[in-house]
Amino acid sequence: VVPAVVLFSILLGVALMGIKEKDTLLQGLRAASAALVKVTGIIVKLTPVGVFAISAAAAGTMTIEEFGRLQVYLVSFNLLVLLLTFGVLPFIVMSVTPFGYRDIVGMSKDALVTAFTTGNLFVVLTVLTENCKAIFEKHNLTQEKTDTYIDVLIPISFNFPNLGKLIMLLFVLFAAWFTGSTLSAGQYPMFVFSGLLSFFGGVDVALPFMLDLMQLPSDMYQLYLVTGVINGRTATLLAAMNLIVFTLLATASLTGVMKVRMRKLLAYSTASLVLTFGAIIGGKVYFDLAVKNEYTQDVVVANMSLLQNPAPYRLYREIPAGTKDQKSGESSLERILRTQTLRVGYQPDNVPFSYFNTVGELVGFEIDMAHLLAKDFGWKLEFMPFSHDNLAEHLQRGDFDIAMSGVAMTPANLQKMKFAEPLISTTASLVVRDHRKNEFATLEKIRRMTRVAMGVVKDSSLRDALQGAFPTAQVVMIDTPRDFFEGNVPNLDALLISAEAGSAWSLLYPRFQAVIPKPSRLKIPLAFPVAMNDADLADFVSHWILMIKGDPIFNQKINYWIMGVGAEEKKPRWSILRNVIGWGVEKK
Repeated sequence: VVPAVVLFSILLGVALMGIKEKDTLLQGLRAASAALVKVTGIIVKLTPVGVFAISAAAAGTMTIEEFGRLQVYLVSFNLLVLLLTFGVLPFIVMSVTPFGYRDIVGMSKDALVTAFTTGNLFVVLTVLTENCKAIFEKHNLTQEKTDTYIDVLIPISFNFPNLGKLIMLLFVLFAAWFTGSTLSAGQYPMFVFSGLLSFFGGVDVALPFMLDLMQLPSDMYQLYLVTGVINGRTATLLAAMNLIVFTLLATASLTGVMKVRMRKLLAYSTASLVLTFGAIIGGKVYFDLAVKNEYTQDVVVANMSLLQNPAPYRLYREIPAGTKDQKSGESSLERILRTQTLRVGYQPDNVPFSYFNTVGELVGFEIDMAHLLAKDFGWKLEFMPFSHDNLAEHLQRGDFDIAMSGVAMTPANLQKMKFAEPLISTTASLVVRDHRKNEFATLEKIRRMTRVAMGVVKDSSLRDALQGAFPTAQVVMIDTPRDFFEGNVPNLDALLISAEAGSAWSLLYPRFQAVIPKPSRLKIPLAFPVAMNDADLADFVSHWILMIKGDPIFNQKINYWIMGVGAEEKKPRWSILRNVIGWGVEKK
């Protein structure tokens, strides 16, 4: 759209040059322009209130931790803005014109302050035009067409990407650093060229595009939005100086005022280099001391623990021999009631249903449910590990009584195992690298792919479903989702997994994202399987599930393990009213 508008405007302008009867049109446009200037003046008067409201909202929602993660970008961005605005750009003008530093910065200070305060470059265009004319008048350099050049140059250059916009590309480099990625040497030409063209449009359109182009997580854009209150205004400050410098240089060149003086050019170039290296070294020293680039969401998931005190339990890393303790003719339920012990099968690496946290505890949604089941009936627990491809055999041999580890109720599994009432229903999704999420957004796009390899954790039923939905896809069986995320199985484009599990894994591996291809939403019920002949135990557990589904504790466990609610403690921000004056603090 932006190139089309630009092209149309150029063609219309060229066409009007050859039309004599255009005074009426131009007169109407001048009147419209004057009206817009008046409207802008009203907005400028209201701007301080708006600025305060936006700043207050940011101050009230940004935590100290968020600011700590952002300070690399905030400090680097604003340091670069100050360096360019008050150093490099004025020095360029001073080296080839007779204008001094006070002329360039001093006479434009009101416009610069207004641009910074409002965050709007358009409102200061008229003031910038007058400032540039005043600089030429001060040095008696005004010629017949000087004012005309200035009147034309500022509006024209305003519509092109300025340094205030282009400097926003720094966020893409910050996003790469923040996520532990690096741009290869071959990516930088594309980064510069694409960034320049994309910023003809709005920054809010260009940045998501650039993040996607550089294969960086699109979630980083939300982090960028937090910085807008500060960086948006300093970027406008730089954009205003950019317009001043460009207009002074272009007008000086067109009027013959520009003269290259090697001594001044060398002096100001040296000064610019000294300031630049000083800023780089100073910033590096500060960041080395004050900043730690730590991604914390994986720590949150890895540190999650059971929501209540566990039932008495014994954890096995391998299935022991001789622990069945089942009498002849006795059912599994009868043995459980007699020994008051429930043997539960678990998968060691099935986030968020069953996995080991950082302190070696077996945790997860279904592990939490196992403890709740045991505590409700006063049982003890024994946890036995299994892999999905031999689950039915373990249950049939009696190695354990029930599996509580995110097992899908599918047609293939129903032929081998007996299931209790479904616990929850999950949504099928494809986990892909973040920058490829749009490629897998719809079923139609996926089916058009000629070569695509999809992984699925060993489960023949899900393999059949995947092959049926995408006949041209190469289906690869893997032992655990971690094989996909860590690249142990090369050349996999996607992983079929529930959206709930995929979202949890994407916190551990932030460069991936769970995508639910439209338009279909395939539901996968999760349930607790038992041996095919253990109907009594399946019925017993089914009745318990129906009973606890109406309990708030059940919803709390779903919100905690599946949705992540409360997984990370949210402490209230420091506040003068609360922490100093004591307002809103309960008295004990």
